[in-house]
Amino acid sequence: MSYDLIVRNGTVIDGTGQPRFHADIGVMGGKIAAIGAVAGQGKREIDATGLIVCPGFVDIHTHYDAQICWDPVLGSSSEHGVTTVVLGNCGIGVAPSWPADREINALDLVSLEGLSIDVLKAGIPWKWESFIDYMQFAAAQRPGVNLSFLMPMAALRRYVMRQAAVERVATAEETQQIARLLKEAMQAGANGFSTTTISRQKGWQGAPLACTLASHDELRTYARVLKEVGRGVIQLNCAYNLGSLADEEFALLDMLTTESGRPVTWSGGVSRGDQPGGLEAYLKKIEPLVARGSKPQGTSRPLTVEVNLNNPFVMTDLEAGKKVLGQPKDVQKKHYADPAFRRQVRDEYAKGGKLFSGAWIDAEVLRVGSPSMEKYLRRSVREIAIEQGKEPIDVFFDLALEDDLQLRYLGAIANVEPERVGKQINDDRILLGMSDGGAHVDMLLESNYTTYILGHWVRDKKAMTLERAIYRMTAEPAKLFGITDRGLLKQGLAADITVFDEQTVGSAMKATHVNRDLPGGGARLYVESRGIAHVIVNGEPLLDHGKVLDGRAGEILHRA
Repeated sequence: MSYDLIVRNGTVIDGTGQPRFHADIGVMGGKIAAIGAVAGQGKREIDATGLIVCPGFVDIHTHYDAQICWDPVLGSSSEHGVTTVVLGNCGIGVAPSWPADREINALDLVSLEGLSIDVLKAGIPWKWESFIDYMQFAAAQRPGVNLSFLMPMAALRRYVMRQAAVERVATAEETQQIARLLKEAMQAGANGFSTTTISRQKGWQGAPLACTLASHDELRTYARVLKEVGRGVIQLNCAYNLGSLADEEFALLDMLTTESGRPVTWSGGVSRGDQPGGLEAYLKKIEPLVARGSKPQGTSRPLTVEVNLNNPFVMTDLEAGKKVLGQPKDVQKKHYADPAFRRQVRDEYAKGGKLFSGAWIDAEVLRVGSPSMEKYLRRSVREIAIEQGKEPIDVFFDLALEDDLQLRYLGAIANVEPERVGKQINDDRILLGMSDGGAHVDMLLESNYTTYILGHWVRDKKAMTLERAIYRMTAEPAKLFGITDRGLLKQGLAADITVFDEQTVGSAMKATHVNRDLPGGGARLYVESRGIAHVIVNGEPLLDHGKVLDGRAGEILHRA
């Protein structure tokens, strides 16, 4: 028998969590046609002797909504073995959008996702209006990986309500119109919706993000759309204090799970150094939700962010931050030099519960613009303050001002205890993901979590078996998101396959490079992938030892 592709002599880990076995895999028509001793020939053959052959990884939390316009391969993820991504998380996206609202939608991405407005202006062609138009545009890009879309509620509310979306709750008529558009999008291929309820998530110049004003009655109506359609997922940011869950936040998750009859997933399955025992209490609290199929998402390493005071994302949850968000540099510098502003920032952080509360004082100087500032590299604010005999908050702002706001800090906001993180990634109550691929490209990088887990946690630390790690990054997230035809190597399923060397696979914990390859010469953090030999999507080889091939066969999932 002849096959389109045969992957020969590999050690297969099929995504079920069961032990590995030696086999060939034959592919026909984009699907797995045979597993075992495959006779015959393939039009193409890959020798996987000594290599692991597993399902392509499924990244459930990305923000590639803009990047798909200029990078259909989504190299930030695919080179790390990812073959399926979920876009449209956290209520933020580029569709639907009226032409008159394109600029404000882009500026919201600048505020919330750390993307440069110059990059967005150069990279987004805005060849759509409705969400269905946008999905069709993405399909026409010939994506290298499979795309699963969540409808971002901020964009949808603005599309229906226009400016009123950032001023009030929706009327009954507006709510029904939003629900109708959500249903139409789901019937065309969307896989649910996403939203944010956290008030600190601000749009351009500190304005409310449109979805944060949605009432519980609104959200109940939108959740019922999923029950009516009979599939889909709800994703949201709802935990104001990362790593814990207030009673009212639990009640919201419970309501959405009940009204939709579908899984609900949210960000926040992480541990905080300033909240000893907090994660254990959190996981105990959510067990009733987990029993019904809803789960939080967590990360596999210290959750670090780069802090850029010219784009002060970490100050979105501060009252003081409203004075500097989206403002010209000269206005920002005036506030940063003001002793009253500094005291306000210090006092707000001292109360705790803010994104950067426990991290700012131990943040390290990561990058600088002026050579004269290089003496501070890899040194913390606390350390420099002791040396200079100054208040830490003054050092925090003085260094940035001295470097004309080019200086970047690096601070760890969660998952700072390695032993605790090793247990978290094994906990079935937490989904692995939360990579934020495509967002915050100038301040954090998590899209390499797949290779980092395989190299650091599996091979080096032996925190889990390779079989379990692959299950947790393939079949488990695919099942929760209703991706029924991938995540496993099984006859009849889509041939999404990643081939790697378990002895060399891995990537650095932190970004290793700054690449200036975004539209208009924009910069992004980058970390190299090691040990990934082949990435195959729907039977078409996409990467061969890091080299991008012509076989871009990604699909828009869930389409009727």
